[in-house]
Amino acid sequence: MSEKMSIGFVSLGCDKNTVDTEVMIALCAQAGYIIVNKPSEADILVINTCAFIADAKQESIDAIIEMAQYKESRCRLLVVAGCLAQRYAKQIRELLPEADVLVGVGSVSEIVKAIESRSDCFADKNAPCENALPRVLTTPAHYAYLKIAEGCDNCCTYCAIPFIRGHFRSREMNSLIEEAKELADSGVREIIVVAQNTARYGVDLYGEKRLARLLRELCALDGIEWVRVHYCYPEEIDEELISAIAEEKKIVKYLDIPLQHASDSVLKRMGRRLSCEEAKNLIARLRSKIEGLVIRTSFIVGFPGESEEDFEALCAFCEDMRIERVGVFTYSKEEGTAAAKLGGHISKSVKEQRRDRLMLLCATISRKYNASQEGKIYTALCEGFDNNMYVGRIYSQSASVDGKTYFAAQREVLSGEFVNVEIADSDEYDLYGRQA
Repeated sequence: MSEKMSIGFVSLGCDKNTVDTEVMIALCAQAGYIIVNKPSEADILVINTCAFIADAKQESIDAIIEMAQYKESRCRLLVVAGCLAQRYAKQIRELLPEADVLVGVGSVSEIVKAIESRSDCFADKNAPCENALPRVLTTPAHYAYLKIAEGCDNCCTYCAIPFIRGHFRSREMNSLIEEAKELADSGVREIIVVAQNTARYGVDLYGEKRLARLLRELCALDGIEWVRVHYCYPEEIDEELISAIAEEKKIVKYLDIPLQHASDSVLKRMGRRLSCEEAKNLIARLRSKIEGLVIRTSFIVGFPGESEEDFEALCAFCEDMRIERVGVFTYSKEEGTAAAKLGGHISKSVKEQRRDRLMLLCATISRKYNASQEGKIYTALCEGFDNNMYVGRIYSQSASVDGKTYFAAQREVLSGEFVNVEIADSDEYDLYGRQA
């Protein structure tokens, strides 16, 4: 079936999903399919979906409906893969008959088999992580995500990820190092380490946490200049990890720590294991030991039973801790989760009002932090040219989720090149400067 047939991909959701899409693209290319970027040019369309919260599910459904329109012209096969397919296979079959083939989260490596047999594929979502799978990067060539584990065992009451992705399973360290070497050889300069909970890496395979050791191994690779860590659950951060981040020059002093709330009563109902005071102590310890540390976190507002006092406690926490990068989400009621059965669900209007209030507060904090960077010189990773300015990121700006650094230069600066930039101006999200 693959002879001269073209295939296009739509990737939705998180960066872990991005890695899965890159693996499927590589496997299809190896099987002889022609990879195309425009849906109108594809004989086969694959949508790698997300089903984390209501908005993500709706986006996935909309994408399926949109891509299904191409079946009226060129497209002969529509494949729905990923989290939505895993969680809602029966409903997709009943309500979206345009989908010809479904591929679950445990069957990423079976994409070619699913396409050529025109049959659904749902392997064990709790199977050990597969190693040495090929990838075709969909990110810019200078950075790549390195997914070090699958699934999650935290079982927060609001989250459906354990139902969808299965138990936490680490990848073997040797395989990760080999993949990182290949990425470096291909021109990648920044590795962004991801998983549902990166700080737990290694516990299931080696009986101990090994993220710190993995990070040090990544720093030893030629070609890799930046190593960045996302999704470190706060209760899993230990002294060994803190020391590695503080000591290794290649590890950017930036840490993504999902906190979710700062009211103890809400945290308890969420099934979180860290109190507000413990979170404050952790942040203080991190800042005291890692010079220049920038923290990114996410918060959920409107959780069932969240009072105005709970919300004010969250706002006070943000003001006290001055966290530089914050994402705010409204609570999404997910069937099958413990939180869905709780009383005290909050209206959409109140949830959105609280989200907007907290985002405004955090934007003010971010603006003040960015203003404090003016007059300083930082190394920026150039990502291109836009509107007569070069565009890049400094250490405090992660790909896709944070702002950019816009700068002028006296010479041509290539994408993927590191250059020193003096910061001259800023707003709540972006920095502006000139080559130093």
